[in-house]
Amino acid sequence: MIDLRQMRYFVAVAETLHFGRAAERLHVSQPPLSRQIAALERELGATLFERHSRQVRLTPAGQRFLEDARSVLAAFDEACRSARLVEQGELGELHVGFMMHAALSSVPPLTREFVSRHPHVRLHLREVLPSALVDAVLKGELDAGIGFLPVARKGIERRPVHREPLCLALPSAHALAGDDGPVAATALAGEALIAVPADIVPTLRQATDRWFADAGVTPTVRLEVQLQHSIVSLVAESLGVALVPASLRRLGLPGVVFRELADAPQVEQWLFWRTLNRNAALHALLDVVARQD
Repeated sequence: MIDLRQMRYFVAVAETLHFGRAAERLHVSQPPLSRQIAALERELGATLFERHSRQVRLTPAGQRFLEDARSVLAAFDEACRSARLVEQGELGELHVGFMMHAALSSVPPLTREFVSRHPHVRLHLREVLPSALVDAVLKGELDAGIGFLPVARKGIERRPVHREPLCLALPSAHALAGDDGPVAATALAGEALIAVPADIVPTLRQATDRWFADAGVTPTVRLEVQLQHSIVSLVAESLGVALVPASLRRLGLPGVVFRELADAPQVEQWLFWRTLNRNAALHALLDVVARQD
């Protein structure tokens, strides 16, 4: 059976056309080199070299085998290099899901830094409903997810990646739209509120409810909507006001004004991943996150 060592020996002789110089290049003595070439020829059933007392030449079969051997060795060397790079997190693929409004906050800078540091890792980004992120990570459909603090689940690890205040989104024709200064919860008593469902996005809903409760106000929830983009669109239609992450200001949606909140509650986005995930590119992402802390 032909092995890679014999092919490397052959290429060295073919490139030098001298057994002695080839042996020096390979750091072996000449007799073992000659035996390996002879064994290669027997295995192939072809004469690769014309040997004369002072000269070595490639036969037509040797010329063709040299071209193919170089290709095989280059492919093998590249395969070895790729395996090392994948193990180091410098090559491969990484699948990351994120809740949609993270595209306005944590995802762009994190992506920019990761791509800059690991340009040969193919990064797949997917917008996913917050309620589906953890399950997708546990099933291995995603290497990591970015969303609000997930409920503690066995086999899931997590770390914070972004923190921002909530702000008030209200129709541009609303009486509070033209005022200055932070808006207090008492100013929203009786206002129709558009909020996220407590069972779908508990972190955000709890922050909203707590802010009102601390001021002794019971909010009037008119609509419950899961997606932040949809909530802001409904505000633009004068269907109510909403407490949303401040990064949604970047939407620039006509018909909506954003105001700061007095004692604004803070919400965090978290990166979470499956504990047993062995994808080295994931650990490269975690390293990028750690550098941003």
